Amino acid sequence: MKTFVVATDGSPSAREALRYALDLAARVGAVVHAVRVAPESDWTALPGPVPAVRVPHTPDQADREPLDQAAELARDCHVPMRTELLAGNTVDEIVAYADSVDADLVILGSRGHGAIAGTVLGSVSLGVLHEAMRPVLVVRGEKAHELSLARSA
Repeated sequence: MKTFVVATDGSPSAREALRYALDLAARVGAVVHAVRVAPESDWTALPGPVPAVRVPHTPDQADREPLDQAAELARDCHVPMRTELLAGNTVDEIVAYADSVDADLVILGSRGHGAIAGTVLGSVSLGVLHEAMRPVLVVRGEKAHELSLARSA
């Protein structure tokens, strides 16, 4: 296992997945690719009878911030990392990117900033689990992370 892809959106769940990915990468000597998927469009309010319309989203520093934080943490952990800001459908982009770098493992948090946060795993992690043709690891929380590290010590 030499190449991991970890998706991040800056949420607590994504930060846990990132920490897990960096810990595992440090142990096996893997390179971590951190990806963030920005939306292709945003909703904007309009005056009048039409309450909102979709407008093209221009990636900005807020989109890049989770990647900058991931890169800083990777430097602190002495793990090589590449970052990539993508745009489009989150599930499709994560799966396509993992395929493009021939990832050995895709690592995700169980719940992020998605609009549908009520599902058990979250819509993105569930979607990646269904679409990916490579191994996917869903990090379910700090306690699971602590247990896995304690078992391997």
